[in-house]
Amino acid sequence: MADKKRRDPRKVVRKLTHSLVKSVGYSPANRTTGTKLASDNLKGRVYEVCLADMKQDEGQVYRKIKLRAEEVEGRNVLTNFYGMDLTTDKLRSLIHKWSTLIECFVDVKTTDGYFVRVFAICFTKKGDKQIKKTSYAKTSKVKAIRKKMVDIITETVSTSDLKTVVDYFIGGSLSGNNNTNTTLTEKIRVEGSSIFPIHNVFIRKVKVLKSPKIDAAKLAELYQNSNSTSSAPVVEDVGAPVERAEETTA
Repeated sequence: MADKKRRDPRKVVRKLTHSLVKSVGYSPANRTTGTKLASDNLKGRVYEVCLADMKQDEGQVYRKIKLRAEEVEGRNVLTNFYGMDLTTDKLRSLIHKWSTLIECFVDVKTTDGYFVRVFAICFTKKGDKQIKKTSYAKTSKVKAIRKKMVDIITETVSTSDLKTVVDYFIGGSLSGNNNTNTTLTEKIRVEGSSIFPIHNVFIRKVKVLKSPKIDAAKLAELYQNSNSTSSAPVVEDVGAPVERAEETTA
């Protein structure tokens, strides 16, 4: 009989957590030896997680979220937002002939001191009752739409903290009386379409260029506020027992 697989005594496993969800996954690390702490080995690590796994929503399977380990509390690793990106297959599926691709990026600072670089993308489309096969936009129209995209992103990000901005990036509704049920990309699409018809508006990529110093107390407060306003807890899918089919003899 084969020996059971032994766990490496030099390794320790910590649970990854984020303010959006209680549990993201697990991360191995070297145990504390002498002056080298296991927590120091974990701090600063960057993890890439699928948003669909975090939110239990298959509609978000094309979004990748980067999380950076900021603090270790017992068996839990507290992470913070570090970036966002679209999957390659999703990005390539948006490219089509007979239309103009419009891209922009902007560096902006949130109210809590994070410098982020936001990349946005959209495509032109045919207008109503258009017979012409192509829907190319003139350079002047492209520049006007790009400026509109930059202005909307700058206004939205510069007046919100990082937690709220991340919610906007993944499809959350904008705050305010006039934009109760409007997302960031929908607002760009509506205002950009007044210049030239556009569709497939996405926040393609987000980078955190610079972040302020964050202590354990401030990070714990962020988690506490998130847990008090969060919905039902996410239950890990561990599968269901399957009965073995009875073997039939000829």
